[in-house]
This record gives sequence, structure tokens and C-alpha cells, in this order.
Amino acid sequence: MESISVFEIIKVGIGPSSSHTMGPWNAASAFIRIIKRERSIAEVKEVFLEFFGSLAKTGIGHGTDIAGMLGLNGEDFKTIDTTKIDEKIKKIKSANTLDLGGEKEIPFIYGHHLVLNMQKSLDYHPNGMIFRAVFEDGTDLVQDFYSVGGGFIMSQEKKSIDKHCIRTLYPCHRSSDIVKYCEKLGLSRISDLILMNEESWRTQDETRAEALYIWQQIKECIYKGVNKEGILPGGLNVSRRAAGMNRKLLGDKIYKNKDEWFQQVVEAEENFTNINKWISCFALAVNEENASFGRIITAPTNGASGVIPAVLMYAQAFTGFTSDDDIVRFLLVAGEIGTLFKKNATISAAMGGCQAEVGVSSAMAAAGLTEILGGSVGQVLMAAEIAMEHHLGLTCDPIKGLVQIPCIERNTMGAIKAITAANIALESDPAKAKVTLDEVIQTMWETALSMSDRFKETSEGGLAIAVNVPEC
Repeated sequence: MESISVFEIIKVGIGPSSSHTMGPWNAASAFIRIIKRERSIAEVKEVFLEFFGSLAKTGIGHGTDIAGMLGLNGEDFKTIDTTKIDEKIKKIKSANTLDLGGEKEIPFIYGHHLVLNMQKSLDYHPNGMIFRAVFEDGTDLVQDFYSVGGGFIMSQEKKSIDKHCIRTLYPCHRSSDIVKYCEKLGLSRISDLILMNEESWRTQDETRAEALYIWQQIKECIYKGVNKEGILPGGLNVSRRAAGMNRKLLGDKIYKNKDEWFQQVVEAEENFTNINKWISCFALAVNEENASFGRIITAPTNGASGVIPAVLMYAQAFTGFTSDDDIVRFLLVAGEIGTLFKKNATISAAMGGCQAEVGVSSAMAAAGLTEILGGSVGQVLMAAEIAMEHHLGLTCDPIKGLVQIPCIERNTMGAIKAITAANIALESDPAKAKVTLDEVIQTMWETALSMSDRFKETSEGGLAIAVNVPEC
């Protein structure tokens, strides 16, 4: 089994969906690389892109079509100016041309070269897409891709795209492996084990630097979210709430930048109600940015991107655990728990419902928080198990295919459950636990396999059809 770095699970992304936006964007970029490897961009006459299944059914709401076009246009979601996305898409649609790979202008008619096929699903995975390049000599190049959650892509022929199989020194594919190696090496902290394994990709100093960079991106995203008013795009007319909550909680306090704002949060009145509201405010801020094509931290997906930031910000602001080392340890453990779900179940809502997104993120956050609060190896894994146990069966039923209702509020619930799970685990004896993390991961996967497709990000069940929203 291939090892996965924690920074493939927790990474910089763009909203609104890791499976339906980042995955197709990565696939389009990968297809450009395949064209360059097999032929050349200069030889391409036309490119066709067809989305199937869940990608098609909720594609407009998730910006799947936008991601496909921008990826083919040579844009990178990690660096693109997110305020220019609408302008770039309008240019492609109005000119009926696309700058393939940023190198050659070719004809591109929306609805002809890009199609959302809602009547058909590909057998391999519900998030399927097919790219076809037609060359000047009449030959073509066809490639299938599948967006399998968290921005990861696969093809039927290759299990992963452009990845080299890496085996870590102490491979941890199940929670039982973590326990085994911690006991073997005499480690009392899971983060020490993960830090050693991450050396398969980078030095320990580089790992620390990457974790602290992610923390800065988290603070930046929350800061943007708590200072932005208005209506979220997509037609549901959902109002942003984080800014209003932030304003009420801080009262008349003034700040000029994110560091001054964070200090005001730390110094704000601390009581159960206020802290609870702050946690919700942090989560709302991130997911409102996500719903607006903002740059966020995918952890492990975009639909669940508010949980880990909310819990880590809570830890920084209200628990006294504020050192850089705490941040690094939190993210290492959270990311490692995410890899266990990725390898043994799924982090794709199209495969497993929202238990695979908010549920997994809550388990990750619970483990990370327990780690820095002094939990033992067993307590950290127990916290992850508790958090997931109480998300089992959670469906994915976005109204109008938008990552807004119920997705945004679900992140606040996931964050609160993560903190509760950590607190329970810290007061418990893992030796007396009746359910292990490995068992709950297996149960989550079995639940996913039994779940109706109507509740797997198709907008064909649950709230998505119970709430009548007229098309705009």
C-alpha cells in the first residue's frame, strides 16, 4: 500500500469542492502534461471534455465546468488570482476560444467542447470525466480521470496520476500500525513518529516550515472570512454570517490586520457561550470563503475545510497551547489520521456521503487536539474514533448542488464534535474502549457501500429535494 504524506491530505486548495473543483482542475492539468509527453500542444486542433455522474449532476453548483476550463487554460489554482476567475471564464465563453496550456489558442464552445452528461455514470467511480484531444492530422488522444476525494485523481489504468510510490520507514496504514511502531520505538507522542515518516518526502525542518505555512494560510482565510459581508454566489441567496458574529463578539474593538484581530480574539471575554460562538465563527468564515471560490486549506476536502481551522484556532486562542511546536504536532497527527481514512475507506462524498468529509475532518481534528493537550497514543486514536463514530451515516445532500446548505453549518458541528471527542478521550482509558479506530473506519466504508446514491453528492435526495428552491 502506498504511503501518503500528511501534506497531501492537508494542503492549499480552492473552493468550493475538492472532489468537484480541485479534482477536475488537477485532471485538466494532468491531461495537458500527457499531451506534451505524447505529442505537443502545437499539434492540437480541438479538446473535448465530458463530465459524468456526480460531477455532472452537481457540476454547475460546484464550479466543475469552471475548473475544467481553467485547468485546460493553463491556470494553477494554487496561484491564480481568485478575484479574476469570473473574468477569465467570461472571456473563454464570449470568445469561444481557450488558450490550451497557456500556449495555443484553440476553438472552445461551451456545451460542445465541454459537456455535463447527467444521464450516464462511468463504472469505475461516480466522479468520472473523459478528455479527448484531436490533433491536426486527425488522430486523437483520449484519457479518463476520476476525482476520488481531496483533489486526488486516478485513471482506470493507473491508481494515481504523476505520483511515485513511496514507502516510509515505519509505514502506518492502520491505527494498529501507529500503536505498534510507537511501542517499538518507545514514543509517547504520535507526532514524533509521523515527523520521522515525513522525512521520506522532506527534511524535518521543511516539514515544520510547511506546517507553519499552512497555519498562516488558515489564519489568513479565517481573517478574510470574518471581514467579508454579503451574499454567497450561486443563486441560493445565502448570507454570510461569520462577519456579523465576529463583530458582535468583539464589540467596539478595533484591529488593522490579522495579527491584531487574533490578539483581540485571545483577549475577548471567555465563557462557554462565547467560546462556542467563536468556534462556529471560525468554521463559518472558512466555509463561506470556500463557497465563494476563495483559497482555503483542504483538510481533507473543501466541503469539510472549516473543521480543522476552527479547532486549531480554538486551541490557539483558548487553551494556552500556542507554540509553533503545538501547531506542527496538531497538523501532523490530524493529517496522518486523514491518510488512514483515505487508504481504508474514502474521503469522497460521492463515494461515502458527508461522513467521508465532515466526519473524517472531525476525526482528524479530534486527534490533533488530543495530541497537543497531552493525550496518550491510545487517547489520540480514541478521540478520532469517537468523532467518526458520531458522524456515521451522514449523507451528502447539498441544495442546488452548492457547497452551502447544509455544508457550511455542518463544519461548525464537526468542529464542536471534535472538541467534545477530544475531551471525552482525555478522561477515558483506551484499554477499556469497545471500538477501535480501525473498526470504525471499516464500518464507515461498509456504511458508504450501503448508502443510496441519492445521498452521495448527487442532489437527488435529502435536503436537496426536500427544500424547494426555484432556479434563478
